[in-house]
Amino acid sequence: MRVGVIGLGDMGSGLAKNLIANGHEVIGRDLSADRMEAFARMGGTPAANVAEIGEYADAVFVMVMDGNQAKSVILGKDGLIGYMPKGSAVILTATIKPAEAVNIGSAMEGSGIHLIDSPVSGGFAGAQGGTLTMMAAGEEAVLDRFEPVMQAVSGTIHRVGDAPGHGQTVKACLQSLIGSVFAATFEAAAFCAKAGLSADSVWNVFSTSGVGCNVTKSALENIVDGKFEGTGSSITTMHKDLTISLNLAEQIGMPLHMASTAMQIFHAGKTKYPDGDNWVCTRVIEEIIGAELRR
Repeated sequence: MRVGVIGLGDMGSGLAKNLIANGHEVIGRDLSADRMEAFARMGGTPAANVAEIGEYADAVFVMVMDGNQAKSVILGKDGLIGYMPKGSAVILTATIKPAEAVNIGSAMEGSGIHLIDSPVSGGFAGAQGGTLTMMAAGEEAVLDRFEPVMQAVSGTIHRVGDAPGHGQTVKACLQSLIGSVFAATFEAAAFCAKAGLSADSVWNVFSTSGVGCNVTKSALENIVDGKFEGTGSSITTMHKDLTISLNLAEQIGMPLHMASTAMQIFHAGKTKYPDGDNWVCTRVIEEIIGAELRR
């Protein structure tokens, strides 16, 4: 298929790379000139604007930062809805509020353009490796038709619902857990440092024990190696995701004790190190206790 990708950052560049590798013709757009140049080098066709992508593509992945950006590129002036042909699909892989996805879907009704609400999990490594987990919501026939392009960027596609908002709701619940596990790992790493343990001992035990899941291991590995920036996991993104989780919990009357505590740790990390990655939260704790875990 001819496929568009809007947003060519850490995640979107991975989508584009794997779509190209799987034989799709890919056109893309990002506000960063450097990202556009990198996209061209991997074999993609840079677009001058969103309208150009809409006129060209059978399916368009929207991998932007938030709901306002998603609404703008899909529904705004010169947005996708005004240019994509009937029967095509917008694949919303950005993580936004469930209500925002519902609103976008409602605005697209009658346009003849399908919306697949499919946020992803797997982070930078999953995007670049083509192994993302997709939480796809849409009509069965639409999901069947566009599954080949989704398979190109993913390791697993879960069909979680038939309407916009269903995918984002699953993602909001998932991020409440991932954020909590991250925060617990940050705290545990600092605890180990203060207790005088060696980084190698901690890594060896934690990575092979019952807590050695990908979430824990990715966090701990970056902490002990002192990699707090440039790992493809910006703290801004997780902070945004936890905000969405807590917002949904407030709407439906659900107390989130762990996720709320995790959010405060991410608040601290983002305030002190706004350009850091998730693991930089550990540095804030380390600075308080006067110890660090490094190898």
